[in-house]
Amino acid sequence: MRPQVEYLYRLAWRFTGSVADAEDLVQDVLIKLFPRTQELLGIEKLRPWLARVLYNQFVDSVRQQARSPIVELATEAEGDDNPLDALPATKDGPEEQAERSGWRERILRALDRLNPEQRAVVTMHDVEGYSLEELETMLETPLGTLKSRLHRARQRLRALLPMEPFSAGERVKG
Repeated sequence: MRPQVEYLYRLAWRFTGSVADAEDLVQDVLIKLFPRTQELLGIEKLRPWLARVLYNQFVDSVRQQARSPIVELATEAEGDDNPLDALPATKDGPEEQAERSGWRERILRALDRLNPEQRAVVTMHDVEGYSLEELETMLETPLGTLKSRLHRARQRLRALLPMEPFSAGERVKG
C-alpha cells in the first residue's frame, strides 16, 4: 500500500479540497483495508480499485457530515493547506507565476463550488485520466449518469471560470 498512499492523498485532496479532510479520508481507507492486506495482493489493477474504495468512503463521509448536527465554526486560513504550493518553482518570471497562481486559485475555488459527485467525476476523468468506462466500473455508476455529471460539471466550471483569449501581456493595445 505504501506506493499508493501519495496517489490516494492527491485524489482525496481533490475530492475534499482540504488537507485535513484528505488526510482523514486516506486514513479511514487505510484503516478499513489494513485487515485485508493479503486480499489486496491478489488485485490485478489495484490503483482503480483503491480509487473506487476512496470514492465510496468520500461519499459516505459527505453523507455522514450532512446528517451530523455538529457545524464547524472555525475555518482554516486559505492557502495554508494547499499541496500545490509545495510544487517545485518553475523558470517563469514573476508575472507568469502570479498569473498561474491566480488561475490555480480560481480553479480550486470553482471546483469547491461543484457538488461532491461532480467534483469526483471531473477529478477522476479530467485530472487523473480515467475513462468513463473505467469510472463506470470503479464508481458503480451508470455510464449515462457519469456523462451527465461530467457535462454539468464542465458547464458549471465554464460559468465559474470565464476564459480570456489572451493574458494581459499578450493583448494588443490600441
